[in-house]
Amino acid sequence: MSRFKRYERYKDSGVEWIGEIPEEWDVLKLKWIFKLVYRYPTYYGIQYSDNGVIEVRGEMLKGNGLIDVESCEPRFISEEISNNYPMTKLKKDDIVMSVRGTMGKIGLVTDNIENANITANLLRLSPNKNKVYSKWLVWLMESSRFNEELDNYSDQTTIKTIRVPNLLSINIPLPKYDEQNAIANFLYQKTAEIDGLIADKEKLIELLQEKRQAIITEAVTKGLNPNVRMKDSGIEWIGEIPAHWRLSKIKYESLINNKTLSESTDDDYEIDYIDISSVTSIGEIDGVQSLNFKDAPSRARRILSKGDTIVSTVRTYLKAIAFIENAQSNLICSTGFAVLTPLSKVVPKYLFYLMRSEKYVNEIVRRSVGVSYPAVNTSDIGALECALPDRDEQMYIVEYLDNCTTQINQLLNDIQAQIQKLKEYRQSLISEAVTGKIDVRDYKDEGMSNLNLIKKVERRVSRMKNETIYLDRDMNQRFEKEFEAAKKDWEKDKQEYEKQKRDNDKKQF
Repeated sequence: MSRFKRYERYKDSGVEWIGEIPEEWDVLKLKWIFKLVYRYPTYYGIQYSDNGVIEVRGEMLKGNGLIDVESCEPRFISEEISNNYPMTKLKKDDIVMSVRGTMGKIGLVTDNIENANITANLLRLSPNKNKVYSKWLVWLMESSRFNEELDNYSDQTTIKTIRVPNLLSINIPLPKYDEQNAIANFLYQKTAEIDGLIADKEKLIELLQEKRQAIITEAVTKGLNPNVRMKDSGIEWIGEIPAHWRLSKIKYESLINNKTLSESTDDDYEIDYIDISSVTSIGEIDGVQSLNFKDAPSRARRILSKGDTIVSTVRTYLKAIAFIENAQSNLICSTGFAVLTPLSKVVPKYLFYLMRSEKYVNEIVRRSVGVSYPAVNTSDIGALECALPDRDEQMYIVEYLDNCTTQINQLLNDIQAQIQKLKEYRQSLISEAVTGKIDVRDYKDEGMSNLNLIKKVERRVSRMKNETIYLDRDMNQRFEKEFEAAKKDWEKDKQEYEKQKRDNDKKQF
């Protein structure tokens, strides 16, 4: 925060979570800020309609004060029912707050959802506009420091709940009205810039993941020699394969679920347990649990050995597929995995890459049954066809893929770390601004004209290209197309702005 100046004089707020505040700021309890606070006393068990008054739910609160009613399936109540609950009908500049479950999510009511109604797990807060600027209050209530204080005032039950009297007893800092406006505008501007950077990096992650998947798929279905003679595999979803590769099935090239932990295992036997959630999207194992057998879930039964590949048979869309690089005798995974132990003609890591390839992942998902909890039979995995080169070529392909994926995974980890730092900076900036640790009253962004913004984004695109040295030409072209489209919009806006400015200047003379 060193680039932002501080206020000249501070005083102790007397409130731990707030700390010192500018000398001219006040401290008030939330109950003196709102002219109306209302929540349904109980869930009212209404009938929903195909149209009518839209119901605002907690999952529609998206951060930055945004209420996105189009982000999930809408629910409507009749005008008659809505009129029976007039105190929960939303007005412009009201604040909506989740008070149960995912506690503390905030939304600001805008014109498009005025007169909508709320569910029982939400609270309607109507600020006193003579005392507080709603947009500033949204930033305050979304700050990490406020939410930590909110947590202290919540009921620590199975489902976290904040009661209205507890909420209203929370002390907050209160700057002058104009100052609230300045802080809110500053935060909307700065967080938009940070969010743009985060979006860029998330796009990079998406493209790098695509590239990694494409590299794996190409290598295990086409080989590494672009000039090799090809033949039709006879299997539609596999397509052409090198002419010298042989066709087989997974069940002929590996043992499946070969070893199972006995039900008579000693209660105190310690296991290292891998569940579906322990496998990341890039096939890494994260979060192995150490448990005694008696405390382990009943699904903790598959014994793992070095060189095994585990393939999730439930919630297959998660693509939980991992390679067991090293394994102690007590490494166990869930029965929600199929454990593939390769036979002599298959290099262990090659089987992993084969199962991680896009064609095999998609085929497993396609053969899964169920909507909310899709699952595939182990026998269906065993029946999957596969095209295999000889062991020497498999080892060559594995070495190549290890090198490529290691570099891409490292880049992905670096970008994830950058995103995390940006998110932490964003939260810190919000907390510092709303509690007066930085003075943003006279802040002016030097580079927010359309022209300067274009230049800024151009630099970002250039930097992104340098970061994505492992992306191919087509993917970099996608970056360029997206940027050029945005650039045209910004240039059009700039031309319109300059025309309006010229017209206004003429009127003054």
